Amino acid sequence: MYTKGNISKEKAIPKIRHYCAYQERSHEEVKTKLYGMGLYKSDVETILAQLIEEDYLNESRYAEQFAGGHFRTKKWGRKKIRYELSLKRVSTYNINRAIKSIDEDAYQAMVLQLVTARWQQLEKETPLVRKMKTTSYLLQKGFEPELIQAAIQQMPV
Repeated sequence: MYTKGNISKEKAIPKIRHYCAYQERSHEEVKTKLYGMGLYKSDVETILAQLIEEDYLNESRYAEQFAGGHFRTKKWGRKKIRYELSLKRVSTYNINRAIKSIDEDAYQAMVLQLVTARWQQLEKETPLVRKMKTTSYLLQKGFEPELIQAAIQQMPV
């Protein structure tokens, strides 16, 4: 880690460009990285503006990739994605756009797939316990209660 004043603004710019080009980053992640390099607020704000101008940083693109990626790979629901994006200080507008970018049919299919898998894991449990544990599991993943209940009703008892 760098200490205050350990790196100049001119040396930080190519490093932070590479950091942003490697993978989509939120504004907050980039700010934290720049402060970690020992830069001061005025330099950080200038570099952020430059990165946005050069399209290295784009909050809406970041939010959409975050939402899509976490939905597909981690199988997160809309609520959890919304919460995690808000922790990264993404604007409400961009969070809403990212949530809308998730395909509704794929989302419904994911709920059904997760409910079916969990239901089968709990085959030795009573129907009531199966419902409770399956609901709890999907709520933790950030799916909406009404979608979970609709999928559970499709399961054989």
